[in-house]
Amino acid sequence: MKQVPFVLLLLTVLTGYAQQQPGLKLWYKQPAGKTWENALPVGNGRLGAMIYGNVETETIQLNEHTLWSGGPNRNDNPEALASLPEIRKLIFEGRQKDAEKLAGKTIISKTSHGQMFEPLGNLLLSFDGHGAYEQYYRELDIERAVATTTYTVGGVTYTRQALASLPDRVVVIRLTASKPGSISFNAAFATPQPKAVIKTTAAKELTITGTTIDHESVPGKVKYKGLVRIKQEGGSLMAGDTSLTVKAANAVTIYISVATNFNSYKDLGGNEQERAQSTMEKAAAKTFAAIRQTHVAAYQRYFNRVKLDIGQTAAATLPTDERLKNFNTANDPQLVTLYFQYGRYLLISASQPGGQPANLQGIWNNRLYPPWDSKYTININAEMNYWPAERTNLTELFEPFSTMVKELSVTGQQTARDMYGARGWMAHHNTDIWRATGAVDGAFWGAWNNGGGWMSQQAWEHYLYTGDKNYLASIYPAMKGAATYYIDYLVEHPKYHWLVLCPDMSPENAPAAHQGSSLDAGTTMSNQIVFDIFSSTIKAAAILGKDAPFADTLKQLRHKLAPMHIGKHGQLQEWLDDIDDPKDNHRHISHLYGLFPSNQLSPYRTPQLYSAARNTLLQRGDISTGWSMGWKVNWWARMLDGNHAYQLIRNQLSPVGANPGGGGTYNNLFDAHPPFQIDGNFGCTSGIAEMLLQSADGAVSLLPALPDAWPDGKVSGLLTWGGFEIVNMEWKKAKLVKLVVRSTLGGNLRLRTPNPLTAADGKPLTAATGENPNPFYKTETTPAPIVAQDATITLPELKKTWLYDIPTQKGKLYTIQSR
Repeated sequence: MKQVPFVLLLLTVLTGYAQQQPGLKLWYKQPAGKTWENALPVGNGRLGAMIYGNVETETIQLNEHTLWSGGPNRNDNPEALASLPEIRKLIFEGRQKDAEKLAGKTIISKTSHGQMFEPLGNLLLSFDGHGAYEQYYRELDIERAVATTTYTVGGVTYTRQALASLPDRVVVIRLTASKPGSISFNAAFATPQPKAVIKTTAAKELTITGTTIDHESVPGKVKYKGLVRIKQEGGSLMAGDTSLTVKAANAVTIYISVATNFNSYKDLGGNEQERAQSTMEKAAAKTFAAIRQTHVAAYQRYFNRVKLDIGQTAAATLPTDERLKNFNTANDPQLVTLYFQYGRYLLISASQPGGQPANLQGIWNNRLYPPWDSKYTININAEMNYWPAERTNLTELFEPFSTMVKELSVTGQQTARDMYGARGWMAHHNTDIWRATGAVDGAFWGAWNNGGGWMSQQAWEHYLYTGDKNYLASIYPAMKGAATYYIDYLVEHPKYHWLVLCPDMSPENAPAAHQGSSLDAGTTMSNQIVFDIFSSTIKAAAILGKDAPFADTLKQLRHKLAPMHIGKHGQLQEWLDDIDDPKDNHRHISHLYGLFPSNQLSPYRTPQLYSAARNTLLQRGDISTGWSMGWKVNWWARMLDGNHAYQLIRNQLSPVGANPGGGGTYNNLFDAHPPFQIDGNFGCTSGIAEMLLQSADGAVSLLPALPDAWPDGKVSGLLTWGGFEIVNMEWKKAKLVKLVVRSTLGGNLRLRTPNPLTAADGKPLTAATGENPNPFYKTETTPAPIVAQDATITLPELKKTWLYDIPTQKGKLYTIQSR
């Protein structure tokens, strides 16, 4: 293999990069060093690996999706039920802080506060004499899900490729060199796991076995095995006690298999030894080329469904870390495309059918004690992880989330019964692989009641995209159970006489009027969630032809819920009382749940509430934690303000530290709270999709929040409610010029467009009138808000749009063009 000069190599890379549309690679001119957030992630929904690209000692940091601390357990506090009357009395008397103190003793768990997602450890590959390297380059090709590192030492060019195979469920690394006999290295494990045993076998394989750690009185019971097999071409392979050594090989393939004894949240009866060995035998029988071919094909079956092109400039020729540093001063629209598609890459890599849902860090964590345990925070973060699933045509990847909802609907029944005297099921603000549903962390955070309601509502929305009645039947018991819990838990507010949750909270925020306590009754977000799950359960029961009396009960109770309030500052009130601080910049703006992901607030249907939501967003400000800015992209898209949404993208795509007091993005494009939380990546990907296409407001809205920075572009593959797929959408000078839609379910396609359109044959389209007859687009009437006497409301001045109705048939394409 002829050595390629670095300048020529770089030009070749960059030329290929520029020719690709959109050219989807993260690439760098230096290794990750010791910084985990510089390493590049690969994953297959079971295994996650961070590839550092270090030359002398390469680090491959490994995770397995079921490798968690602890074991099956419950964390309910049995003292909760008896204390409920007193807690409610204190809250209704305005003594929220006293209520919080009592809740801290009686509601918050006295056992486990949740278990931790754990790392297996690092596979270290040590290459003696490679310190003086040149012509260094590393990349993550997210169009193929392959990481590559190249460099030159002593006139020899070395190449490493790494991938986490989707079909073969292993991590595979391929080492090659431009000169035969040049590959020599030592392979060893390093791990923070205290019970790990590392050794080699008679077959010259490297193994790591053990049991995960105890945590918060819960014994560690997950048994794991990691297995490394090296197949060298030429040269020799030798085994020491705890390491393998390759000398003078021409090429090497390294296979990594990891398995645990985890079967389910209540069953650890699996055989990790047999699983790891069986997976290894099947994979190691294949060449790297064969594994790569089937892996890329399986990956692209998901990834290639959506393509986005909003332009490309010379800025795209720079390394990714430099582009990130320059983004706020450069014109680099292709970095937005890269970031959008990177979110899809991460979801494909972290969440696969049959596996665990993507957690707070997806499937990547290097710490034995990670931030927030790297578990599932279900008062926003876990839900945000799955916002891109349907919108960006990764529908199958929602399955781990919906399975978790079903499992929580079982474990959460005891929590509802024992802690709150309620039927149905509930979950507080955190859960883990053991599907714990008790309250954790402290009453200020943990006394939130709506994990079951929100997650069930998100499971319903999956149906709105797919129209799959079998799926709906499978998730309906969870929806009904979440609604049933609210039936029993709602109480009448003694002052306002609405039905409210109590104790309740607006996640993690506390008004000064409540003495710094988050506890209250009937917060806006909770009212919105109850309204949603009642409404969706009513619809689901009708679709499935069951539970009519139960649905009637929900309808009667829904009328008694508190409406939204517009306060004296023109804001959407976060609490029933008008106590919002317009200078509050809290990262959670939970009362805008009704704007997104819900559709209770609309510029077209609820203009007063739309105005109030806009005031709230302006009062809270833009700069915040990474995930909060990701949510704000979605909110501003729903506000139809593309330029403001784009400003939030610019804020989020800022290096860590560039936003004083806020988050940003690490060099590997991981979202920074800080620290790393993957939900911000997924939230922003969803927000970019929402800027281009929305379907939650009675119609398919095309280019609803297009920023001035993207005057020309095209997108394909995005999905909408009712089973419509955007096969192609092109725009020029901010005007839609061509649209091709596939109808997978049939039914009326109502389009809201920024400019007049006609059918492809030039025939006029039918102007829409009345309510959309497509049942997937039926919107519930939002109760009229209660408006403070001194509130200033500026009704929106909306851009003119055109509404068309197109009858469609299942499986057919429909082409529309500009007039």
